[in-house]
Amino acid sequence: MIADSSVVQRSACNSLAVYAALLLSLLGASPTAAQDYPTRPIRLIVAFSPGGTTDFVARIVAEKAGTMLGQTVVVENKPGANGAVAADLVMRSEPDGYTLFFTTLGAMAINPTLKSNLSYNPRTDFEPVAMVARNTILLAVNSASATTTFNDFVALTKSKKSVSVGVTGIGAATYLSAILLQKALATKLEIVPYRGASQALTDLLGGHIDAMFGDIPVLLASIKAGKARALVSASSTRVGALPDVPTFAELGFPDVLAENWAGVVAPAHTPPAVVSKLGAILGGVMENQTILHQLALAGVTPAPTDAQKFQAIISGDIERWGRIIRENGLRTD
Repeated sequence: MIADSSVVQRSACNSLAVYAALLLSLLGASPTAAQDYPTRPIRLIVAFSPGGTTDFVARIVAEKAGTMLGQTVVVENKPGANGAVAADLVMRSEPDGYTLFFTTLGAMAINPTLKSNLSYNPRTDFEPVAMVARNTILLAVNSASATTTFNDFVALTKSKKSVSVGVTGIGAATYLSAILLQKALATKLEIVPYRGASQALTDLLGGHIDAMFGDIPVLLASIKAGKARALVSASSTRVGALPDVPTFAELGFPDVLAENWAGVVAPAHTPPAVVSKLGAILGGVMENQTILHQLALAGVTPAPTDAQKFQAIISGDIERWGRIIRENGLRTD
């Protein structure tokens, strides 16, 4: 018996339609849905309290991105556990592009080795969207201190029983900078962790600690006002905001290298078309001259990077910092 050709054609068309629907569901959304996105406000979760460097950059980026998307991008602060609280919230959110994580080195590349009870996996639980900026870490002292150069600081560590160095929390990039310096100098520093950079800076300016590791945006105003003095930076090259400040590498300590970064990730399985659209928007934000000027004034280094390169940076930093954490026997559980 030979089947009617029209029936066969209808059956084939139906099969193709089913396959196409399945394919689109696997991809996460139809091109039309991605075209319409966003249709409501977007939440941008920040893992730190208002007023810090990450929050500052996130709000500048969110405002411009919202204008370009035609929807409000609402910044929500969810501090705690070196970014793990915010990461867990975003990971468990609907992967629809309406809850995003404005994340940093700590949450994505340091926590996986530092914390044995981490609830998320940075490599599998998130979709990188774009990196936007880097923050250089400085070693600074009170300007009233007799320590005027890094060589003076080294001499201080040899002459004084205990040299106190403030950092912005155990597990932060500033904390690991102090660990790297301690190892490079073959000495023991009194590493003092604070809940936030502003508290550490207050104690530095008040003369309660000898030195501090902090991001440039945290220290820049005090440096320009003559209240603090930058001795050295942990970046790979000198930065434009403070061109006279040498790097550790220049001074013979190439292993003391630590740059914080900030970028946006989405929950795993967010539609690729949505991730691509968000990436393009963030790229546009980082080409805006007003945004670049605002960041430059704060000492933030723009570093726009697409999703693929951002993924490679995250993976590379997980490996590097994981090795450093294991070598130094660090753990926070």
